[in-house]
Order: sequence, then structure tokens, then C-alpha cells
Amino acid sequence: MKTILITGAGSGLGRELAMAYSQQGNKIILIGRTLSKLQEVKKESEHLGGQAETLSCNIAVEDEVNQTINSILTENEIDVVINNAGVGYFGPLQAYRANEIHEIIDTNIKGTIFVTKALLPFFLRNNKGKIMNIISTAGQKGKINESIYVASKFAVRGFTESLMKELEHTSINVTAVYMGGMATPFWEGSTHIKDPSRLKPPKDVAKLIVERDQFGEREIFI
Repeated sequence: MKTILITGAGSGLGRELAMAYSQQGNKIILIGRTLSKLQEVKKESEHLGGQAETLSCNIAVEDEVNQTINSILTENEIDVVINNAGVGYFGPLQAYRANEIHEIIDTNIKGTIFVTKALLPFFLRNNKGKIMNIISTAGQKGKINESIYVASKFAVRGFTESLMKELEHTSINVTAVYMGGMATPFWEGSTHIKDPSRLKPPKDVAKLIVERDQFGEREIFI
């Protein structure tokens, strides 16, 4: 049994990853901003045979992240962290509001960095652990009306690839996950996707990630 910390675990891919890893009998630490959603995922995870804990945390706030991670580590040995939490706003650059730009950058980039940085000393001390960053194809190429979101994912890709090099002489594994759009609440209220029916169900994506993760791949393309 592994103990797996998942950010953004209240819905979408984070929720489905929790379900998939729970079916293997793992313990899941569910992190997100809405505790009520996390509690629902906890019940479903335990019904599938896993164990689960929930903690509300805004990963964009470093002090909050540090307090949450320190609290977790007092009672848990974390084996894997999955940096999944992310937000996105879409449209032409001139239509973005400053608060939307800040939220994308603060959550997608800073949040991933803060969570990883808080856990890394623990991983280094034990010389083991896995860091899995959910990047998406937005971290591979530019897209119309996604300039800020794509910029954030390019940053996470650079962060991830740099960590791979920084930690290559340790037993800590770093994995980058690249997948296309999914049919999740991420797109609610958005007209950016012209044909939502082509989006992959997050359950299918999560299943593929878990399957590929077993082979220890540094990059997972879905």
C-alpha cells in the first residue's frame, strides 16, 4: 500500500485518480479548496477499498501549503505526490482580467512549486518518492485563446524537466503527464470548446495514467 497525495482532488481528473488508486488499496490524501467535495471523494474512495484523508488547502498560498504538508507528515509517510490542481480561463489575451491571470499563475505554477518544495526535504531525507505533475498538451504547444493557461503549463513543464535533472542522482522519480482535453467541470461556463463530445472522460484518462505509472515512465502521453 502506498500513500498518495493528490491536489485538486475534489473533482475532475483528481477525483478519478483518487478512485483509481483507491481500487489498488492505497491510502489517498485528498487536497483541495472545497472540503465538502473532498468528503464525497473520501467516501467513494473508501467504498472502493482504499483509505482516505481530506484537507482543505489553497495551494497558491505558500504558508498554508507548508502548514498542511507539515501536518500531513506528522502522521503519514508520503510515497507519491500528484500535482493535479489547476485553473484556466480562456479567450483572447486582451479579454483577460488581472485577477484571472493571477489565479492561473498562482495556482498552476506557484501551487505546483510550493507543494513540491514542501515535500522534497522529506523525499530527500528518505531518498525515495515520486513527483507526478499533470501538465497536459497545453505544455507542449501554443493554442488559440489559451495564452495564459498555456504559459502556465509551459512553466510547469520546464519546472518538471529541471527537477528530473536535479534529482537524477537520487531515487526520487519525477513524472510528467501530457494529455488532451477532458470532459470535466474545468470547462463549465466556457464556449472555448466547440465540440465537447470529443473530450475524453476523466475516468478513462485516470485509468491510463495509473496503468502507465506502473512501468515507471518519466513521461506519460495520453
